[in-house]
Amino acid sequence: MPKLKTHSGAKKRFNLTKSGKVKRAHAFKSHILTKKDTKRT
Repeated sequence: MPKLKTHSGAKKRFNLTKSGKVKRAHAFKSHILTKKDTKRT
């Protein structure tokens, strides 16, 4: 069986640290933040 390609969406969303841990951005923290309370973000 051939090697599988990395999912291109996952490739763009996750980063590996030097120690091999996975870094990712948390959802719902990107835009329309002005009207939201800091507790909500």
